[in-house]
Amino acid sequence: MIDTDDRHKPAISVKLIDSLKEHGIIKRLQEGELLFQEEMAIRDIPVILNGSVKIFQVDEDYREILLYYLKPGDTCIMSFLGGLFNDKSKLKAIANEESEILLLPVYKAGLLLKNYPEWTEYIFRVYYQRFKELLDVVNAVAFKKMDERLLTFLKNRSVINKNNEIEITHEELANELGTARVVISRLLKQMEKENLVELGRNRITLL
Repeated sequence: MIDTDDRHKPAISVKLIDSLKEHGIIKRLQEGELLFQEEMAIRDIPVILNGSVKIFQVDEDYREILLYYLKPGDTCIMSFLGGLFNDKSKLKAIANEESEILLLPVYKAGLLLKNYPEWTEYIFRVYYQRFKELLDVVNAVAFKKMDERLLTFLKNRSVINKNNEIEITHEELANELGTARVVISRLLKQMEKENLVELGRNRITLL
């Protein structure tokens, strides 16, 4: 399960954001636009200002599974750690909607740890939050049935998008949940019979 409760979101103050803006640049992404991908050199640390970004793990057969979302006030801790240790990206990030992102150069992110205690505290909070979310993913894959995972995903997506109508294909759902399209199609038809969802062309509405 992916936690979308804003109460658990790592808080970042306006003062800290303003300080970070002095050291980075702002980038705007359209829905579906790539922020970074696996094996890409990490030169910047993203901090989400507006919108949301999906983070995926991609295996050697190019199968994807959604790990978590980055929402306003979030950063990618894997990018931060990978950048500090001069490693390449292990994840893939795609804008879930039109988003505004602050890109902070890696070397400046490291220097800020020495001069901004609030930035250091923020990084530790983000690390803790991502760890909890990854545990949720592991628990869901290991212990939950696919129909439970699918319904949880749709509910979380509707919260993030602030809309019960979700524009997504069965293929995209299968990729994000790490399963086959035929499995998703079968489960969605069953959920429609149970009046949990209403299906349309590339659209799913939670009832």
